[in-house]
Amino acid sequence: MRYSIYELATYAFDPLHAFWERERTQRAVAGVLVACFIAAIIGIELGRRGLLPEFIAIKTPDNHYHAIGIAFTLVLILEVVSLIFVLPCSFAKSVGKQFEILCLILMRSSFKELVNFPEPITFTGDLTPIYRILSDGTGAFAVFVLLGIYYKIQRPGPSLRPAFKFRYVASKKLVALLMLFIFTGLGIYNILSPVLDVKHFDFFSTFYTILIFSDILLVLISQRFLPSFHAVFRNSGFALVTLLIRLALAAPPFYNAILGVISAGFAVLLTLAYNSFYRTKT
Repeated sequence: MRYSIYELATYAFDPLHAFWERERTQRAVAGVLVACFIAAIIGIELGRRGLLPEFIAIKTPDNHYHAIGIAFTLVLILEVVSLIFVLPCSFAKSVGKQFEILCLILMRSSFKELVNFPEPITFTGDLTPIYRILSDGTGAFAVFVLLGIYYKIQRPGPSLRPAFKFRYVASKKLVALLMLFIFTGLGIYNILSPVLDVKHFDFFSTFYTILIFSDILLVLISQRFLPSFHAVFRNSGFALVTLLIRLALAAPPFYNAILGVISAGFAVLLTLAYNSFYRTKT
């Protein structure tokens, strides 16, 4: 029996999605996060006491606050996987998941500033880390509030004939599988970079850069099934939101929070305009 590319994409994607969303999988993943966080704290303490082998000790931070950054990084990795599985759903859900990740990234940036404080934590007189904590934390909260508005104003998308809908969703599943493959490759490369003595890179910034291209690809795919100007403009606007989020990740402190809030505000205004004037025309 011959299968079309749409059927193959569906048969490959759906079991992976079901496995990831399964409650047992989520509980197991949560347990791994807890274990990694505790292991990071113990490893840092052993390194401070000189109880680790030298080749491990030189790569182990000496500040316990680094364990918080490690925990948030692991949470972000899981959220990125969830984002990949959301891609076939809709542009709106995909953008919402990206803002969830942005909130966590800004929150992680706040906690990363703790490494500039001594243990136990005391005020050193340097206000710069405090300003950065307040900036990133306030930015995360503002995006969080705008995200709530964004979800609140969402409306059902235009309907498609069943055959067209299957092909449209299957096409997006194919893109999601490609992104999952790239995500896995980037992760393995980043983990092995110290061993291979190759240049390390910012994983999330790199992945968001690739996500811009995937969003443009999804815009082109959607144009095949939803060719109206209003739908294409909306989807292109959401791709622009991804670009703004990527710029926020690359921006220095203070500007990153501002760009993050602007991107969330743009998504809210775009959705309001589309729902008010164009939704019934697509």
